[in-house]
Amino acid sequence: MLLWAGFILIVLGTATLAVDRPIAHFLYDHVSQATHKRLDSITHAAKAGHWLAAAILALMGAAVARRLGLNSPEVAMLINYSLAFIASLTVGSAVLHAIKLVLGRRRPRDDMEMGLYGFVPLAFNTNFNSFPSGHALTIFCVAVIFTCVWPLWWPLWFVIAAFLAGVRALLTAHFLSDVLIGGGIGLITAREVLLLGFPGFAPGWF
Repeated sequence: MLLWAGFILIVLGTATLAVDRPIAHFLYDHVSQATHKRLDSITHAAKAGHWLAAAILALMGAAVARRLGLNSPEVAMLINYSLAFIASLTVGSAVLHAIKLVLGRRRPRDDMEMGLYGFVPLAFNTNFNSFPSGHALTIFCVAVIFTCVWPLWWPLWFVIAAFLAGVRALLTAHFLSDVLIGGGIGLITAREVLLLGFPGFAPGWF
């Protein structure tokens, strides 16, 4: 199911390329300064560094627990899901940053403020890093891991992920297609890492 969901997001993102610019201009013109400030205060909840630090701290906590002789199933789960997240983020980020470097898309704000729009293929310029969204990839990886840990709450995790990813478009930090394709890459990579690298730690419907 997640594989298909990821591909659907990527297809939708590809289709959205045709209307990205007018959507970004509409959002830039209609999202108020107060709303922009509120959204900006929560957008970092999807930042990779925060979640990576949390996963590393979880691993350290599990190592301490094992050193103290606590070898419960919960400790094993903490280790495996932390490693699964780190692996998912690593694989997904490698794919995402390769695309960023090769396709080289300008940020929406370049269009709004300087009139510079579009892709600059093969420029290999790290300033052209809009496509796809790293925040979207990260938070969808988080949603997949949380679904493994608390499977009954899976709709909540994906609603939160979709909202936090969408905030990037609302802030015109990314085009909508950047967000959709970043989320799709996150879903697919997290699913494949779990099924291939951590068999038995993912729900059967993945």
